[in-house]
Amino acid sequence: MLIARLIADPADLLTRIEAVKAELEPEAMPIEASATSLGDKVLVEISALDGNQALFRHVLDEIFAPADMLIAKDAVRVPALFVSDMDSTMIGQECIDELADFAGIKPQIAEITERAMQGELDFNAALIERVNLLAGLDEGAIQQCLDERIRPNPGARVLVETLKAGGCRTVLVTGGFHHFADPVAQQIGFEHVVGNRLEVTAGKLTGSLIGEICNSTTKKKVHDDELGALPAGSASMAAGDGANDVPMLQAATYGIAYYAKPKARAAANGVVEAGDLTSLLSLLGIPKSDWVTG
Repeated sequence: MLIARLIADPADLLTRIEAVKAELEPEAMPIEASATSLGDKVLVEISALDGNQALFRHVLDEIFAPADMLIAKDAVRVPALFVSDMDSTMIGQECIDELADFAGIKPQIAEITERAMQGELDFNAALIERVNLLAGLDEGAIQQCLDERIRPNPGARVLVETLKAGGCRTVLVTGGFHHFADPVAQQIGFEHVVGNRLEVTAGKLTGSLIGEICNSTTKKKVHDDELGALPAGSASMAAGDGANDVPMLQAATYGIAYYAKPKARAAANGVVEAGDLTSLLSLLGIPKSDWVTG
């Protein structure tokens, strides 16, 4: 079975569902559809007994995108584990780019960041190069950057706190730095953090990292290890936006591409590209009355 949940505009919903039927029925994929009100939007569930998942998604993308959507192979469950990227996913910024602005080299570093997130550069090499360019920057710039520039994306804290209230384990895993990730995790509500460590000597960044690099392999391992510690058959959800998130997104029961680069979007079975992070709660079927908003 294939099940898709989408958040859609009710105004032309029936027309869109009929368009989906017209595309899939000739492919021997008859569908059933239902809708639940979300106020000014509706949660639509479209199911097909069997068929080609790639075609199913292509048709839904063609007819509904941009939309917030989740595709599953069986009944959608609330995950027991949520693992998320930080930069441009849980927060709206790339921390290293903003930090580079204090060193007067943001355009140079931002270009490398963008290419790395697109999957055009080796992640480790790109990270080492960017960190090296920050050598000599005062450590105080990190706190200033946190205070002035780093902000959670809309819905981040509500998402994490609501999942936690339902018994979900929450982990922030980033190719960025603990100097940023630790306070961000505390602000949003994550229980555990995995990331890279900047080396600081005499109050200055040395341009080096401490320990092994947290990269795409690390992210997937964190997901797998955390899920392995939970009861067998537990569902997981992972969120990210860049190429280095792809293995983690593919490993999760529900891999969510958040306003993502093409490689991450293609690897995911869910997307958020119309609303905010609370869309994930609606897609999981968690009623707004159960959201933790305090």
